[in-house]
Amino acid sequence: MPKFIDHIVIMIKDAEKTADFYGKFLGVPISKDSEQVVFKIGDTSLFFGLPYKDYEWHDKDKYGLNHLAFGVKSLEELRGLETKLNQANIKNSGIQIDKYGKKEFIWFDDPDGYRLEFYLR
Repeated sequence: MPKFIDHIVIMIKDAEKTADFYGKFLGVPISKDSEQVVFKIGDTSLFFGLPYKDYEWHDKDKYGLNHLAFGVKSLEELRGLETKLNQANIKNSGIQIDKYGKKEFIWFDDPDGYRLEFYLR
């Protein structure tokens, strides 16, 4: 049985725009060039790259990646990230409670339309 997620690869339209967007809350990428940018979250590498061939963008509510959730461990950390999003003028949901009434989260979308979330575990 696997013990961790080694890496995730997400196709994007513009490496520079993606690096700028994600850098606002993930910090400095571990690697970046004109075709890809890579961030490290714990032991997991998050690769964003230009498509290898023609790529058809999809409706996230029908198939493919619905959203990517970044975990936080305290309400204070979540509030700090909400402040960072707001200061960077990144449209977001504000802190909400999940549909089960148990956990706080914030939704927002990246420049390619991927839905992202900060989720309090």
